[in-house]
Formats: sequence, C-alpha cells, structure tokens
Amino acid sequence: MAKTSGDNLENKIRELRARHRLTQADLAKAVQVSRQTIVAVEKGEYNPSVVMALRIAAVLGEPVESIFWLNESEK
Repeated sequence: MAKTSGDNLENKIRELRARHRLTQADLAKAVQVSRQTIVAVEKGEYNPSVVMALRIAAVLGEPVESIFWLNESEK
C-alpha cells in the first residue's frame, strides 16, 4: 500500500535490523522485496502490505504490532 495523506505509520525496523545484525539487503532478500523497498518502509515513505509486514515480523521475530504503529499525534 502506498503512503497517502493522513497515513502516519511509524516503525522500528532499523533498530530491530541492527539488533539482528541484518543489512537492508539481508532483510529485503528474506522478505522477497528490493532493498529500496526496505529503505522506503524504514523512512515511512511507503506503507507495507499486510503480507510484507507479516514477513518482516517473522524475519525479525517480533509481533507486527510491536514493529508498526500509527502515530496518532500527527492527526
């Protein structure tokens, strides 16, 4: 899902990647997307599909809701 006006999805992928010593390329390969997609998701420029979010969560060993959340303060 592409980011649209009003979408304030935040994430902690970068922090979790570092904890697991994964590069953006490592995570991208495991999730079956491009490294550029991981970069865009980390920056909040692209909202992942549910399937992609579930794959990221599985690779990082965390529940989806602990990786992604809505930033209610920007509404």
